[in-house]
Amino acid sequence: MANAASSAHIPEVVLGSSVGPKSMPVLAFGTAADNIQPNLLKTAVLEAIKLGYRHFDTAAIYGSEQTLGEAIKEALKLGLVASRDQLFITSKLWSNDAHPHLVIPALKKSLENLQLEYLDLYLIHLPISAKPGKLMVGELVSAPVDLMPLDFKGVWAAMEESQKLGLTKSIGVSNFSSKKTETILSFATIPPSVNQVEMSPFWQQKKLRDFCKANGIVVTAFSPLGAMGTGWGTNHVLESKVLQDIAEARGKTIAQVCIRWLYQVGATLAVKSYNKERLKQNLQVFDWELSEDDLNKINQIPQHKMMLKEELVSADGSSSPYKSVEELWDGEI
Repeated sequence: MANAASSAHIPEVVLGSSVGPKSMPVLAFGTAADNIQPNLLKTAVLEAIKLGYRHFDTAAIYGSEQTLGEAIKEALKLGLVASRDQLFITSKLWSNDAHPHLVIPALKKSLENLQLEYLDLYLIHLPISAKPGKLMVGELVSAPVDLMPLDFKGVWAAMEESQKLGLTKSIGVSNFSSKKTETILSFATIPPSVNQVEMSPFWQQKKLRDFCKANGIVVTAFSPLGAMGTGWGTNHVLESKVLQDIAEARGKTIAQVCIRWLYQVGATLAVKSYNKERLKQNLQVFDWELSEDDLNKINQIPQHKMMLKEELVSADGSSSPYKSVEELWDGEI
C-alpha cells in the first residue's frame, strides 16, 4: 500500500499561542455523533488515519474519547502512524467542569479516557457553567443542568495553567461570540488559539471571522454540511440549488464545495462521516479552487443560524444567566 499520508496531504495552520512549533491540520475528523456504536467509530477512525487524516476532534460530553483513544493506540501498534506526535487531538471542557478548580481534573480525565499524555488543543465547550456533577454523556442535544454564569477569568486562568503544565499544547474556546472572545482577550496572558463555532455557507460568521482574524485566532467550523440528522441540523446545505449548480459545474459533490469554501475563506473545519467513500471525498478539496463568481454566489445565500441553543436561555433568569438567545450570542444571530 502506498503511503496514505502522501495520497492525501492536508494543509496545516500554525496556532498563535501554542507550545512548540506544532501546527494544526485544517481538516479534522469529528466524533460528535448520537448513539454511534464504539466499534463503528473505531473502524472509521482507523480508516481515516489510513486515508491521511491526522486531526481528531472529540469532547468529554460526546462519549467518544475512550473509543478514539483505543483507535489511536491500535493505529500506533499497527504502524499506521509512526508516533503520537504525528496526530493532533482536540477535546473540550464541558459546562459541569467549567469551574476554576475543576478544569485540570477534567482535562486529566479526558487524557485518561484517550490514553494520552497530552492534548494538542483543549477548548471551553460553551460560554456557560453548570452545577458540578456527572456528565450526561452522549446527550448532545440536551443542555447541561443547573446552569450558572461562567467565571470567564477564573476558568481561563485554569486553562492557561493546563497549558503551562504541558497537559495541552494549545487552548481555546467554542461557541463564543466576538464579544465573549473579546472578554477572554481582555485578561488572557495566553490568548485563545482557536474558536470552534457553527459555520457553513448558510451561516458564514463574517463578523466573527473578521474579529478572530484581527486577533490571531483560528476559526474552526463545526457542522459545515448542515448537521443533518442531529435533531437541530438542517438539509438546507446539502439541498441548496446554488451549491448544487456550483458542484455540478465543477464535477464535485456539494460537501466538497462546502469544505473548499471554508478552506478558501480561511477557516479550518471538523467534518463527521463514517463512510469510507465520503471520508476520501472530503480530502479531495485541496487541488482545485472555487472561482470569484462561485464565492460571490455563495456570499449571497440567505443566512440562517441553526444552533440557537434555546435550552441555555431562561427568559425570567431563573434557570440560566442568559435571558435571551440574543444575549447568549451577543446579537450574532
